[in-house]
Amino acid sequence: MSGFGPDELINCYRQGIFPMADSRDDDSLFLIEPETRAIFPLDDFKASRSMQKFARKTPLTVTINHAFPAIITACAELREETWISHGIEWLYGILHARGEAHSVEVWNGETLVGGLYGVSQGGAFFGESMFSVETNASKLALMHLIKRLRERGFVLLDAQFMTEHLATLGAIEIARAEYKDRLEKALLINSFFN
Repeated sequence: MSGFGPDELINCYRQGIFPMADSRDDDSLFLIEPETRAIFPLDDFKASRSMQKFARKTPLTVTINHAFPAIITACAELREETWISHGIEWLYGILHARGEAHSVEVWNGETLVGGLYGVSQGGAFFGESMFSVETNASKLALMHLIKRLRERGFVLLDAQFMTEHLATLGAIEIARAEYKDRLEKALLINSFFN
């Protein structure tokens, strides 16, 4: 990853590009700009009734930016295969220290049971990864993320690749040209995640 640092990474996001690696121990990364993009429509998002009920009654608690290193490590290591190499993890750690990468943590008492992380620029949030070791923990993190983004004037929540799981949570898929148009408008907005 020589010559590719946090500034280059932010520049990629601002162009609609994101990095991946082939494995946890991969020393290189490659850049992705998919033909289609998964996003969560922030204006139209509504959690299911069962999830709303769960959120009201659960003993799980949610924090923001309290355990960023633990979240990104869990997202990388709790999968059989991962695109989050140690080098990518290091880069996002720098972005977090600069206030440009964020995490949402879900706790059962003192135990981290789920969460997500991503990058913010202007009115755009680029979701990178989520994990859950307890039922509904990642969904709860997503609900809290969307609430925070709405409160702070964000207009774009990028989820990168569409999956069946993301579709059940309310993600939609749009073409690259529409994504770029939405991204360009989102970057003109002066929103702050913290």
